[in-house]
Amino acid sequence: MTRPARILVATAVPAERTAVAKAFAGTPVEIPLQPATGAALHRVLSGSAGRWDLLAVGVGPAAAAAGTATALTAAALAGEPYDLVVSAGIGGGFAPGAPVGSLVVADAITVADLGAESAEGFLPVTDLGFGTVTHTPPPSLVRETAAAVGCPTGTVLTVSTVTGSAERTALLSARHPGALAEAMEGFGVAEAAAAHGCPVLEIRAISNPVGPRDRGAWRIGDALAALTTAFGKCAPALESWNEHDDRRAPRH
Repeated sequence: MTRPARILVATAVPAERTAVAKAFAGTPVEIPLQPATGAALHRVLSGSAGRWDLLAVGVGPAAAAAGTATALTAAALAGEPYDLVVSAGIGGGFAPGAPVGSLVVADAITVADLGAESAEGFLPVTDLGFGTVTHTPPPSLVRETAAAVGCPTGTVLTVSTVTGSAERTALLSARHPGALAEAMEGFGVAEAAAAHGCPVLEIRAISNPVGPRDRGAWRIGDALAALTTAFGKCAPALESWNEHDDRRAPRH
């Protein structure tokens, strides 16, 4: 008998975690993960088809990698490894492809500022002969998730410093022409997932345009509501994905 899918959703902050939880019926059950720090999984169930563990991992790629790795390790030690990790939350959108209030599913999760400056410009760490800068979510999962949500797919950039100028926006757009959004956690989550051999996905709700900081133009409430809607629509696709993707081993 096929068991329910085990899915870990990593958000930066509790407000994003709460927005995801609202897509599911019932009250999340809190499961301590790191008692010393107060970190805890918020577990929700989706009928018999899925068990969703939601974790606010912190802001930035380092915190995201550490928090996600902790949850993945705890699950593996308990003999209940996750089938999928999802980085989710709000983010900035590159015009015109990702307007405020819209949703984006990443077909590539790319760290935009890991590398070195040179006389010729920015060099990604891969040009220096080591590391990685991009994780690619399973294409079939990306397609099905985007179809369920009704949104575009594109590169989601991970940055350690949020873009706040037209100049940097132009640089990033030129360097990554397929970029639709930027956020601060996706690459860290993906690094942890890759270390555990677990597939990863990233979903972003656009709260503000990438560019000069204008808090008056931010629509955080609308973006959080869009995040809830996204998970309400795509949960079945995420839960059933491994049943028809021949690259995945059966759950047991």
